[in-house]
Amino acid sequence: MNSSVKDNVINNLHWRCIGPARGGRVLAVAGHPTNIAEFYFGACAGGVWKTNDAGISWHNISDGYFESASVGAIAVSDSDPNVIYVGTGESCIRGNLSYGDGVYKTTDGGRTWKNIGLKDTKHISKIRIDPNNADLVYVAALGHAFGPNDERGVFRSSDGGENWEKVLFVSNKTGAVDLSMDTNNPRIMMASMYQVQRSFWTIESGGEETGIYITRDGGDNWENISENTGLPNSDIKGKIGLAISPAKEGRVWAIIEAQNGSGVYRSEDYGASWELTADEPHLLGRPWYYHHIYADPSNADTVWILNLLCLKSIDGGKTFDHVTVPHNDNHGLWIDPNDSKRMIEGNDGGACVTLNGGESWSTIYNQKTSQFYHVHVDNQFPYRVYGTQQDNGAISVPSRSDKGIIPFMDTYSPGSSESGWIVSDPDDPNIVYSGAIGSSPGGGGALYKYDHTNEQSKLITVWPVMHAKKSGEPSKYRFNWTYPIFISSHDSKTLYVAGNKVFKSINEGQSWTEISPDLTRNDMTKIGNIDKTAGVENDDYCTIFSFAESVHEKGVIWTGSDDGLVHITYNEGETWNNITPVDLPEWSRVQTIDLSHHDKSTAYLVATRYKLDEYHPMIFKTTDYGKTWTRIDKSFPNNEITRSIRIDLKDPNILYVGTETGLYITLDDGKEWFRANSNLPVVPVYDIAIKNDSIVLATNGRSFWILDDISAIQQLNGNLSNDFLLNPAFSYRIKPNSIQKFIGLHSKMDMFESIGKKYMVSLGYPAMFETRKNEKGEKVTTMLDSGENPPDGVPIYFYIDKKIDDVSISITDSKGNLVRDYSTLNNSMQIKIGTNRFIWDMNHNGAVPNEVGSPPGPMALAGDYNIELKIKRGETETSLSGLIKLIKDPRTKATDSDLKEQFDLLSSINNKYAELSKHVKVVKINKAEISDWISRAESNKNYDVIKKTGDKIIDALNEIENLIGSAGLGIGALMSLPEIPLASKLTGLIPVVDGTDTKPTEQSFGVFEEINERVDEVLEKLRYFQEVDLIDFQELVEKNNVPRLNIN
Repeated sequence: MNSSVKDNVINNLHWRCIGPARGGRVLAVAGHPTNIAEFYFGACAGGVWKTNDAGISWHNISDGYFESASVGAIAVSDSDPNVIYVGTGESCIRGNLSYGDGVYKTTDGGRTWKNIGLKDTKHISKIRIDPNNADLVYVAALGHAFGPNDERGVFRSSDGGENWEKVLFVSNKTGAVDLSMDTNNPRIMMASMYQVQRSFWTIESGGEETGIYITRDGGDNWENISENTGLPNSDIKGKIGLAISPAKEGRVWAIIEAQNGSGVYRSEDYGASWELTADEPHLLGRPWYYHHIYADPSNADTVWILNLLCLKSIDGGKTFDHVTVPHNDNHGLWIDPNDSKRMIEGNDGGACVTLNGGESWSTIYNQKTSQFYHVHVDNQFPYRVYGTQQDNGAISVPSRSDKGIIPFMDTYSPGSSESGWIVSDPDDPNIVYSGAIGSSPGGGGALYKYDHTNEQSKLITVWPVMHAKKSGEPSKYRFNWTYPIFISSHDSKTLYVAGNKVFKSINEGQSWTEISPDLTRNDMTKIGNIDKTAGVENDDYCTIFSFAESVHEKGVIWTGSDDGLVHITYNEGETWNNITPVDLPEWSRVQTIDLSHHDKSTAYLVATRYKLDEYHPMIFKTTDYGKTWTRIDKSFPNNEITRSIRIDLKDPNILYVGTETGLYITLDDGKEWFRANSNLPVVPVYDIAIKNDSIVLATNGRSFWILDDISAIQQLNGNLSNDFLLNPAFSYRIKPNSIQKFIGLHSKMDMFESIGKKYMVSLGYPAMFETRKNEKGEKVTTMLDSGENPPDGVPIYFYIDKKIDDVSISITDSKGNLVRDYSTLNNSMQIKIGTNRFIWDMNHNGAVPNEVGSPPGPMALAGDYNIELKIKRGETETSLSGLIKLIKDPRTKATDSDLKEQFDLLSSINNKYAELSKHVKVVKINKAEISDWISRAESNKNYDVIKKTGDKIIDALNEIENLIGSAGLGIGALMSLPEIPLASKLTGLIPVVDGTDTKPTEQSFGVFEEINERVDEVLEKLRYFQEVDLIDFQELVEKNNVPRLNIN
C-alpha cells in the first residue's frame, strides 16, 4: 500500500473531544467595535475563538488555517471589523508555554485566514491597528523566549502585512512586551522593550536593555525615555506594562518591575515626567507573568491592573479595588472605546464578557481549551479519563455517557492538583493520587490522595516542608512541576513518586522510602545559583521528569531526568545504571519513556531542548535495555518538538508521538511518519494513553481527545487490496437511555431540527448544542459546552479506490440471516473516493425500511456479525468481508435469555407494524381505484347507483384506515383523535419494551396481545370488504359496461 493511501485513512479517522468545557489560559482578547455581542479570544495553546452572543457560546475559527496553537495577541480593526490580525506565541513566559509561527490575518471576520509573516518571532505580545486604516498595523514581538534572535522588537506594515519593516530594535536578547497607541493621535505610540530569557532552570526577567520608548511619527523614529524624571533609578528594570489614556491627552500609565522602585506610575506629558502612584505588593506579583495595565477609554482616572487579581482604580491610580472575575491569574482586557461597561477579560480560566462594567461576567465553563499535563485512564466501564489542568485542578471525565453527550455535570474533581501526574488505584478507582505543586497548602512536592467516597483529599507529600526559591539554598528534595507518580503493575499497593530521587510507599503514602540516589546531574549552578536582584529566580531543576516500569519484569524501572540523564534498575532500586544515550546532548529534557509490551528489552524515549532555543525532534529506541540507542527521527518533521510517545499494544512497529502541534504516527518503527490531522486540531499533545482499542490524548490547550478505534490504524500494515474494508474493533452493545432515545438527541422530535442553538439534550439534562447538515446532508451535532459521545453504533471504515456505480453494505448474523442492509442506490448511505466512515447503529432493518416515521428494528443481540461490502463498477462487482463483534454492556444485569425475550417481542411488534403498513398501502390503492371508476362512470345512466355504492365502500375503508393509522403522527395529533390508531399503539409500546436492557414486563406482553387481537379484528373486517364489497362493486361496474379492473 502506498503512503498516500495510509495518509488518507489516518486523516479520515474521527477524533472526538470529550471535554471538559473548562477554559484554559487566555492572554489575547478583543471585541467588535459596533456589534455589542461579538467578541474574540486567543487561547494560549488553543487557537482563536469567537462569540456572537456575548459569551453564551464560543466557536473556534482558526482550525484548518493556523499551524500553531498559541495566541499572544489579537486586534480587530475599528475601520473595517472584518479585518482581524492575530499574533501567535504567548508572551507571559511561564515555565510551560507554547510558541507561535508569526502573524495571521483574516479579511472576512474569521472565516478564512492567511499567515502574513514574522514567523521567527515565536512570541508576540501586542498588535495595534491604526483606527482609520486597517492596512496600517504594528506588531510588538518579544521574540524567542529561550535565546537570542533578531526577529524581535516593533514591526510595522502599511500594506496589511504584505511587507514588514522593523522600526524598533534594541538587541537580539531584548524584545517588545507591550505597545500602546494613542487612539486620538495614532502616530503617537509607546513601547516597552523587555530583556528576558528563560531556560529549563531559570528566568532572568530584566536587564540594562529594558526600557520605555516613544514615537510621535508613527514609528519612523523612537526615543528612549527610560531615564526620564520620576522613573525608577535602577540599572536593571524588568517587565513594564504601558497604557496611553484615550480619555486625557498626554496621560500614560505604566507598571514597572525594577531592582529598586517597582510600582504603578503615571505621566501627564507622554512620559516626559512620571510620578509613582502605588506600590503595594499585590499589584506587582510575578511581573514576568503579569504586569498588565489598561486605561479606561472615557474616564481618565480609571485604570485597570491585571495580576493574580483583577484590580481597578477610580482615583488616578492611588488605590485599587478587587473586581471579581470568574478566575484568578489575569492577563488580557479589552474595553469598548465607546462603552466602558462592555469588556472582555482573559485569565488562566478562559475568557469572560461583561456588559455591565464587571458586575457580572459570562461563564468560562463553555470553552474546551483546558491545558492538561498528563492523562490517565482507569479500569471502570465506561472508563474515566483523568488529568491535571493548568491552574484549574484535577478532573475526572467519563469517556462516554448514557446521556448522549458528556456533560460537565458528569465530571468531578479529584483534588486541587493542577500540575502533576495523576493515577487511580487499579483495584479501586475511587482512590486517586495526583501532584499538586502550586495548588495546595504545605511545602515540598505536594501529593494528594483523594477518596471519591467521601470527596476528601489527604496530603501525603514525601517531605512536606516549605522552601523559598530565592533563599539560594537547596531543598532536601527537588520535585519537578509535573513530577512522576506511578502505581506498580505488579503490585497495586506499591506507589512510586520521583523527585531528584525515586521514592516508594507500600502503605498509600503514609511513609516513604528512598530507593535511589540522586538520578540527576545535581548541578548546583542550576539549582541554587540565585541572583537576588530583581526578576531572577530558578525553577526546580535537576529532577526526574519521566518514569516507566516494565510490565514483563518486576523491579525493572527506567527514569529520565529534565537535565538529560536516563537510568535503569533491575532490582527495584538496589542498584542503578546510567544508560543515557551517548548522542543525547547535555541538559536535554527526557520527556517520556515508554517500554514495549512486546519485548522486555525494548524502550523508546522522546526528549526536547526547546527551552535551550533548539526546536527539533529527538526520538530514541533501544532493544538492549539502554546499552545502545538509535535515533528514529530522521524522517520526522525537523521543526517539531517531541513531547510524548506511546507504543501500540498490538503492533510493535506502530508508534504514536505527541508534539507541540499535534500527533504523528509511524507504521514502520520510524521510517515514515504521518501527521494525524483529520478533525484533530493543531494543539500541543502532552501525553498519550491507550485503553483497549482507543487512544486518549491530553492536549495542553484543547482538553481531552479520543480516537475510539485504532484497529483501523493497526490494519494498515496488512495485505490490503485497492479497495479495502477495515475490520471494526469489538463494540459494546450500549443502548441510549430511554429518555435520550425517545425524547432526546436520538429522537426525531422537531425541537432538534429547529433553527438556533438547543439548550437541553433531553429532560433534565442541560447542554448547549447546534445541529446542522453537512455536505452529505447528514445531521451533525456540535456540542458547545459538553463532550462528544462515541457514536451509537459500530464505525465501519472502508476505502474506495476510484469511481463506483454502487456501494452496498449488508450485515448478517452468524447463521447468514440478513440483519441490516444499506445502498447508495436508495440513498441509505453516501460514499466518497478515499476513506469512508459508516456507522451501523446496531439495529436490525426497520419495520418498513426507508419509510418516514417507521420504527427502527430491534437492537442486535451480542454476538458475531458479518459485514459484506459490495462495490459495483459497470459489470464488475467486488465483494469484501469483515467481522463485527458485539459485546453485551458489562453493566447490564439482564441475562442472555432476558435480552432474547426482549428482542423477540420487539421483532413481533415490528412485524405486526409492517403487516399494518402493508394493508394501509392496499387500502389507499383500493380507494384510489374506486374513486377512479366513479369518475369514469359519470356518463353512465346508473352513475348515481355506482357513486353511492362506491362512496359507501370508500367511507368504510377510511374508517379502517383511521383505525390502523399511519407513520409519523406527532403526539399532539394523536391526542386530538377520538381513538389512538393501532400503528401508534404499537410504536408506543416500543419504548416501554426497549427502554433498557431488561426482560419485558408481563404487562408489555399483555398489551401486545391485546393490540394484536384488535389488529386481527380490523384486518378481518378489511378482508371482508375486499372479498365481498369490492367484488360486488366490480360486478356492478361490469354490469353497466364499465371496462373491468383488477382490484386487489
